[in-house]
Amino acid sequence: MQLPAPTPDALDFSAALVRRIAAEIVAADGWIGFDHFMELALYAPGQGYYSGGAHKFGAAGDFVTAPELGPAFAQALATQVAQLLALSAPAIIEVGAGSGQLASDLLRELERRDALPASYAILELSGELQARQRQTLAADVPHLLPRVDWLERLPERFDGLVLANEVLDAMPVKLVRWDATGVAERGVAVASGQFTWVDRPASGRLRECAQALAGECALPAGYLSEVSLAARAWVAEWAAIVGRGALLLIDYGFPRREYYHWQRDAGTLMCHYRHHAHAEPFYLPGLQDITAHVDFTAIVESGCEAGFELLGYCTQSSFLFNCGLTEILARTPANDPRRYLPLAGAVNKLVSPAEMGELFKVMALGKGVSAPLLGFASGDRSATL
Repeated sequence: MQLPAPTPDALDFSAALVRRIAAEIVAADGWIGFDHFMELALYAPGQGYYSGGAHKFGAAGDFVTAPELGPAFAQALATQVAQLLALSAPAIIEVGAGSGQLASDLLRELERRDALPASYAILELSGELQARQRQTLAADVPHLLPRVDWLERLPERFDGLVLANEVLDAMPVKLVRWDATGVAERGVAVASGQFTWVDRPASGRLRECAQALAGECALPAGYLSEVSLAARAWVAEWAAIVGRGALLLIDYGFPRREYYHWQRDAGTLMCHYRHHAHAEPFYLPGLQDITAHVDFTAIVESGCEAGFELLGYCTQSSFLFNCGLTEILARTPANDPRRYLPLAGAVNKLVSPAEMGELFKVMALGKGVSAPLLGFASGDRSATL
């Protein structure tokens, strides 16, 4: 695949991060796990993809998330958000708010419904993204900006809604290879000035998880995939924090038996650069996103073991229709093509099986929430987990 050429400044930016990662490899006796490589490539202070200054979201960036397609996503999501706030507490924490567009559109819609939260906090580690989020909110909903606060760490306790749209997919993952001799962890070394793959025997918690997966999913020899210990730990940590409320997760992924299907023998690791998807994580570190699909079975297991209850799991398409997406589309007259056609195009991307509708899933985990959730009224797939 021919990828767009970066600018000289971008090349210099990436080269500096390459030197930093290489130094970490040397300091670690010549080898680091892929999860550490991914963590540095995405989050190294001032140099990683999410902590540097690269433009990431929307048409001018590397990928488009659902909120960037237009307000319809947030307008439908507001149905579920309003219900959860009424069932718990009038507070929202959005984790990894990207450009701030989801926060802006969601607050605007909640205001229209007279269901504004008393507080809207954004948990964001990137100073560059914090600045962009403030700019978006100041431009779109300046009168609501005083309700918004930024956090740099998890709270000790929280009641309300924790919202995470496309957060789990960007958490560092372990790479594992199963073969006849056992379980190996795939890591990164440096040879002839280039990053290279080197496998070592897996150990500890990773080995335990990998052996359990092999027994449950009958993985063939030579099978390569990901195990996200970080995502499991993150969900369990929220279970210890949330008193009464819910964690609402929106991301692309599968139930475990579909994730570790024997035909998906090269895993789900994917990189995104200038709207091109490819599978080369060593390409221009710091300039491209690196993601892996979500094993939603691992997420619900970890959450429920830590005290959460599964409140619902379905496709994004089912969730948005349950939340009134059809009625939201009907707000714009079809005889106004200038407004209607872009909206209809965005809705198609959100719900089409060929786009985001089937691959993206929505999961709610909660405590003290007894009423059935509107977003999962039809098409709940919890039994597949």
